[in-house]
Amino acid sequence: MTMNAAGRGKTFWIGFLVIIVLIAGGVSYLASSSPDGLDSATLQGCEVSEVDGTEVLTGSCIAQHADDHALAASPLADYAIVGKDGTGGLAGVIGVIVTLAIAGGLFWLIARRRSDT
Repeated sequence: MTMNAAGRGKTFWIGFLVIIVLIAGGVSYLASSSPDGLDSATLQGCEVSEVDGTEVLTGSCIAQHADDHALAASPLADYAIVGKDGTGGLAGVIGVIVTLAIAGGLFWLIARRRSDT
């Protein structure tokens, strides 16, 4: 049984979407929770301790002068959904879907504009 070009294209995009969702949703659980190079460099000279459930820095380091990002209270901030632990995979899937929807919409608009001229 042979597929026509439209069928192959549809199969490709479905496979592409499944693979991306699996990567975004699954690989995020394998990511390290340890600070990356930038985080560890800004923490040099400080000790991180927890007081009443809040992280407190003692000593002298660059990170003491940091403020929260303007979007720190957004629903998908810090690779989690509303700051809940264990939701990184779902946040990744939502991010992929939103990114693909925006990119797809822009490509559709560009293609439509070109076909109108």
